[in-house]
Amino acid sequence: MMQVIPAGRLQLAVLASGRGSNFDVLCEAIERQDLDADIKVLISDKENAPALDKARKRNIEAVYLNPRSYNNRDEYETDLVKLLKGYQVTVVVLAGYMRLVGSVLLEHFPYRIVNIHPALLPAFPGIQAQQQAVDYGVRYSGCTVHIVDAGMDTGPILMQAVVPVLPDDNGDTLAQRILVEEHQIYWRSLQLLAEGRVYIDGRKAVIGGCIDEKGTY
Repeated sequence: MMQVIPAGRLQLAVLASGRGSNFDVLCEAIERQDLDADIKVLISDKENAPALDKARKRNIEAVYLNPRSYNNRDEYETDLVKLLKGYQVTVVVLAGYMRLVGSVLLEHFPYRIVNIHPALLPAFPGIQAQQQAVDYGVRYSGCTVHIVDAGMDTGPILMQAVVPVLPDDNGDTLAQRILVEEHQIYWRSLQLLAEGRVYIDGRKAVIGGCIDEKGTY
């Protein structure tokens, strides 16, 4: 098994394309001292993303990086990596970031890019996961925190939370209830990294210090 990152205070970059509700929750967890981390910078690919304003109000560096200024994803991510390295980032957090992560970013932050997805992976990857769950007729959905790899929502799973799908749910109502659980498990998953408890074994994430019938990992 390979330890993802040694125990210590995380230096985070948050990548966001939208309103930044998970960013707010991470900031609050840090303020409560539940999450041993600093957010060094918030970066958005959308110029008018509300997340940028939220970062500025918290006196956190907020950067708009325009993908249209680059010829391709590799060029964009090359500058993104330079920016992240400049802020001495150790872990990259995707919080409603609506771009696929490419090989350049993965190469420079192997197993250190974390995402939250509004479904119980491997079910319903990709966009509109909540509506997918409603349309499929499942009885339960939820959210998943996972380490990002080259696939679409396929990386090692850190934590999941389950939400019932109600008979009168639509994608929006289910999304609202899932978001409540996202706000609980995202910071907790990152704290596992801060405690140095996350290991990779093949395609699985193993959480050190957990007890099962065989003893301690």
